[in-house]
Amino acid sequence: MERIKTDVCIIGAGSGGLSVAAGAVQMGAKVVLLEGHKMGGDCLNFGCVPSKALIAAGKQAHAMKTGETYGVTPVMPEVSYSAAKDHVHRVIATIEPHDSQERFEGLGVQVIRAFGRFISKTEVQAGDTVIEARRFVIATGSSPFVPPIPGIDEVPFYTNETIFDLREKPEHLIIIGGGPIGMEMAQAHIRLGSRVTVIEGLNAMGKDDPELAAIVLDKLRAEGVEIVEGHNAAKVGGTDGDITVETADGSVFKGSHLLMAVGRKVNIDRLNLDAAGIEHDRAVKVDAGLRTTNRRVYAIGDAAGGLQFTHVAGYHAGVIIRSMLFGLPSKQRTDHIPWATYTDPELAQVGLTEAEARKAHGDRLEVVRFEFSGNDRAIAEGKTTGLVKVMVVKGRPVGASMVGAQAGELIQVWALAIANRLKMGQIAAMVAPYPTLGEVNKRAAGAYFTPRLFENPTVKRVVGFVQRWIP
Repeated sequence: MERIKTDVCIIGAGSGGLSVAAGAVQMGAKVVLLEGHKMGGDCLNFGCVPSKALIAAGKQAHAMKTGETYGVTPVMPEVSYSAAKDHVHRVIATIEPHDSQERFEGLGVQVIRAFGRFISKTEVQAGDTVIEARRFVIATGSSPFVPPIPGIDEVPFYTNETIFDLREKPEHLIIIGGGPIGMEMAQAHIRLGSRVTVIEGLNAMGKDDPELAAIVLDKLRAEGVEIVEGHNAAKVGGTDGDITVETADGSVFKGSHLLMAVGRKVNIDRLNLDAAGIEHDRAVKVDAGLRTTNRRVYAIGDAAGGLQFTHVAGYHAGVIIRSMLFGLPSKQRTDHIPWATYTDPELAQVGLTEAEARKAHGDRLEVVRFEFSGNDRAIAEGKTTGLVKVMVVKGRPVGASMVGAQAGELIQVWALAIANRLKMGQIAAMVAPYPTLGEVNKRAAGAYFTPRLFENPTVKRVVGFVQRWIP
């Protein structure tokens, strides 16, 4: 058994673990990185990257069918599903070197390709190696959660970890789960020529602003996606190419392929956390500084049990590097974390939704709105379906919800504002190039001041005085 002593031992080479490893080693710490599966983790191999690549393929197919209003004769695209998957894997292969073992070894990280498990409060074993470290980082991410639906063990099904290896286009894809993964895959597949049925036990896209989510769902239904809400899957059966899903009310849905997209479970089963004195339930318990009940050990990203986004794991990496390497106080916050669902139109959020803001701030809340239909660039490109809502308290945004073209890009202005406690006046003072979609943010900020300037009798009296008496 080989033994290693190091400053930092990171368990998991997904986005969070890689960020900690790169930062720590370049600042002079000795770093050991453990990964028993694929470098780059879920995001690169099974999540963000492949899903956006498949969505891009679907977008190209959809454009060929929808050009009439632009003077372009629509045609039915000849879609090669396997070639679309080739595109997905080329994208992964292009990004892979950035997350590779070779790159991190080149930075000075010792990479061990084995799963790690705690054997004491100060030691982790990975294969035939025992690592003793001053600090440990749990960055093990999460995996698809497959609920124990009767029949699921006998039926072939896909998750986000396997769907991107499917080469034959599903004739009729049934998706259980109407969250971001389910709805993104639904639209991608309907555009690539599959029939799609989504079965959701509650409300589809239920974690987002319902007004904005409804706009996305209407678009998906208009494209042909069957979305069944309020139906819990109670039983599944069938064989490859012939799948049946029965819901609790007795409704039966038939399709050729089944995708499970009901949520995620944190990868902590292999870690033997009790041996290290680390409290946990469904995830690792951490304090505001992302430290566990073993002060030598931090947990970041999905493992820490909060928001499950790649960019959150990267943000967590910065939080713990400040504490772990420099001994400085450092705490996470969540009010400034944005997220997006990459349907068409896109749906994005940062901070409080309207409902959350009303509950938290009551009568002090003001909600300003601006429709994409009032944006000249959106009109020129035929992308007028969209809306931005900003929740404002005492002149500062506390949340923003957005649906529309490039909402995932546009939400970043509000993420910046909330992160830095900017006021609406500072957003309104921004000069946006014309014509751009980004003007919707400036116009939303301007909408906050409209009643204060144009509907204020004091303002009108001052202007009248100046015009009459000031030469």
